[in-house]
Amino acid sequence: MGSALLSQMSAAGASLLAAAAVTLLSLPALSLGAAIGRALSAAKGSDAPLRPADAAVQAFRRTVLAALAGTSGRALPARWRAAAAAALGRAGRPGELTPDELVALMLVCAAAFLGAGALGFCSLGLGPAALPGSALFGAVAPLLWVRDRAKARRAAMTRALPHHLDLLTLSVEAGLDFGAALGKVVEKGREGPLSNELSITLKELRLGRIREDALRDLAARAAMPALTSFAHALAQADRMGTPLGKVLRVLSSQMRAERTQRAEKLAAEAPVKLLLPLIGCIFPTLFLMLFGPIAYQMFAGGDF
Repeated sequence: MGSALLSQMSAAGASLLAAAAVTLLSLPALSLGAAIGRALSAAKGSDAPLRPADAAVQAFRRTVLAALAGTSGRALPARWRAAAAAALGRAGRPGELTPDELVALMLVCAAAFLGAGALGFCSLGLGPAALPGSALFGAVAPLLWVRDRAKARRAAMTRALPHHLDLLTLSVEAGLDFGAALGKVVEKGREGPLSNELSITLKELRLGRIREDALRDLAARAAMPALTSFAHALAQADRMGTPLGKVLRVLSSQMRAERTQRAEKLAAEAPVKLLLPLIGCIFPTLFLMLFGPIAYQMFAGGDF
């Protein structure tokens, strides 16, 4: 009797949580739709019309995220805000998100996954742990997305760094100063996150920033050991009066050697990574095809 009453109360609580989550997400729906309509109507009169998806994202940010960011931003500690800003900087600031908007996005995802968990609890008979587990996963999902973006950005910068450094070395050895050579690299280099970071450094140099400080900021934004050693080497060359072309030539050779070693390491790791799918997927199927008929004949007395 008591267990049945507890089960009914749990189901009723889950239904209330699902209704609350759906209400939380559906309250801004009218204003979101109106904002999308305003964005699309404004885009019709402009030269560069927005796509419906872009208009929906911008309207979502102006309605839902802006309202939640204003509330959560006041309660967010300064240390957490700094950590969120650093994580977004390493990811390249996707969508120009601010730390407060990231926290608001975590709250929206937590509410959405909480509603999905409550729905699963009511309809599929999942355990009560589905409610806090789904909400926790929803809150962590934006952080995982930011982390994956940061990893992809760092990998792209690592692949592009040797090529950009070769261009910089050739430009400096051709007689250009560092600022003009960096401009050539930004102009002729491959599009990507590294080119964007170098363009920011170039703008800082043109505004009168000291080269050492601009390179130090570049290394801090990228958070890559290779760019950190590059900035330290150029700063040391400035202090010691070493010709910049020689330093860049040594760094370029070192980057190419590291790229070759990285490729050899990945090639050596490939057979080890293939062992698990080979043992878990391919070998059982092969053994079933080879020894299945034999086992059927031996133990079941069958014939083909």
